[in-house]
Amino acid sequence: MLHIPLWKRVIILGLVGLGLLTAMPNLFYARVEAHNDAVAQIEASGVETPELVAARDAWPSWLPSGLVNLGLDLRGGAHLLAEVQVADVYKDRMDGLWPELRDALRAERATVGTVRRAASDPGELRVQISQPEGMARAVEVARTLASPVVSLTGIGETDLEVTGSGDTLTIALTEAERTATDDRTMQQSVEIVRRRVDEVGTREPTIQRQGEDRVLIQVPGIGSAAELKALIGTTARLTFQPVISRGSDASASPGLGNVLLPAADEQGVFYVLEQSPVVSGEELVDARPDFDQNGRPAVSFRFNPTGARKFGDYTAENIGQLFAIVLDDEVISAPQIQSHIPGGSGIITGSFSVEESTNLAVLLRAGALPAEMTFLEERTVGPELGQDSIDAGRIASMVGLAAVVLMVVASYGLFGVFASVTLIFNIGMIFGLLSVIGGTLTLPGIAGIVLTIGMAVDANVLVFERIREELKTAKGPARAIELGYEKAMSAIIDANITTFIVASILFFVGAGPVRGFAVTLAIGIITSVFTALFVTRVLVAAWFHWRRPKTIIV
Repeated sequence: MLHIPLWKRVIILGLVGLGLLTAMPNLFYARVEAHNDAVAQIEASGVETPELVAARDAWPSWLPSGLVNLGLDLRGGAHLLAEVQVADVYKDRMDGLWPELRDALRAERATVGTVRRAASDPGELRVQISQPEGMARAVEVARTLASPVVSLTGIGETDLEVTGSGDTLTIALTEAERTATDDRTMQQSVEIVRRRVDEVGTREPTIQRQGEDRVLIQVPGIGSAAELKALIGTTARLTFQPVISRGSDASASPGLGNVLLPAADEQGVFYVLEQSPVVSGEELVDARPDFDQNGRPAVSFRFNPTGARKFGDYTAENIGQLFAIVLDDEVISAPQIQSHIPGGSGIITGSFSVEESTNLAVLLRAGALPAEMTFLEERTVGPELGQDSIDAGRIASMVGLAAVVLMVVASYGLFGVFASVTLIFNIGMIFGLLSVIGGTLTLPGIAGIVLTIGMAVDANVLVFERIREELKTAKGPARAIELGYEKAMSAIIDANITTFIVASILFFVGAGPVRGFAVTLAIGIITSVFTALFVTRVLVAAWFHWRRPKTIIV
């Protein structure tokens, strides 16, 4: 007869209390945010300044400190939509393949004669041989350089398509390898952008792939889209290339297998470099802002063992030669090799400011983007606009809550009051769960909460209407209440399961604002069912056992 065991009541009320406790830090958002930032900075640097200590101690360490992260539209920040030029990677693959193919064909000089690289499309490698009758052997040698395609859709296929016609050997990537390369390029681009953004300590950035060759980047709290582009807009492709000559003629022909690049710091100066680098930034394992021997800002670097060996071997064999350090197709430094440089470490000098050397170190440490990014859309959301959105969402939520409370109290009296109390618990638990999982609240997410406020009462309405029906036939109010909850449960669960399925589809298929709405809607469904079926029932049972009414009005 409307009896709930003590252990069940303890668990139910304990979960409610836990949800409200984890939601509480959001009432003191600025203080808790400063506390979390101070704790993270102290742990990272190991230095406790008076300001950091004061911010850390402004919130008790024994209390929960998880916050609901505010999305771009609420906090302000920058939005970019970038297109990755995946075709650039094909050209890099062909450029990297040329030295290996050249050496392999030179070993067959007696059969194929001399070899030289011919002009070709960016995604192809064309090689001319002086003895066309040896073309079959040249094709055979080139095919030995092919590797299996590393993808689920390219099992059993190789990555190179080799053909020969006349005296020209043509090598290109197979279709399966192009598809696999595109996927790897996009995954690498997303990950490197994420690492670069994380380097500056921003909160909850949204960085995800859209379509075949686009990346959506949303970073709350950053000053402007221009600032974000400065951080991630460069490929930061670092290479170390041999210098052939130095001059001032921008129209000079560099020759086959070479490239003409401008000097970054010297107006009108150009370098002719070998196209194939000795070492690339992919073999870099560390880069840090530093100062050179003259006290000027610089960047120190260190290679992995493979890069260190190639760097050491080249410097040992080319003492006295110029060696260009190239960043994004500009020669930022071309020092003369004075001696063998073992260990794979060195320093990049140039006309840097301290800020520029720090930013360059961040870019190099995060890794080079595999291909250039073209920004198709950029938008800056100011913090004032974000605060306006928060205020508007707060007003909408309060108006919706007040309207629902008035309606349910007017319709069901004291039982409506119970439903209203649990509705407030429900909202608190939504914020508590968002804080625990580190969820991000967006403007559409606020819309999901407002919708949840209306939906949360539906379950109570089903229960109360069922109790009204049972009062006409049941023996006593206690039995009517008990049957009302039992018989309404299936309808409540069915209705909310279908809504939860829709929210899940929105989350996995949608992007950006749609996912923010889906998250709060799904969490709201869970908390609504819990509060309607269990919390309200505990309140009703407690009231009933306290007052022992002979009749009830629902």
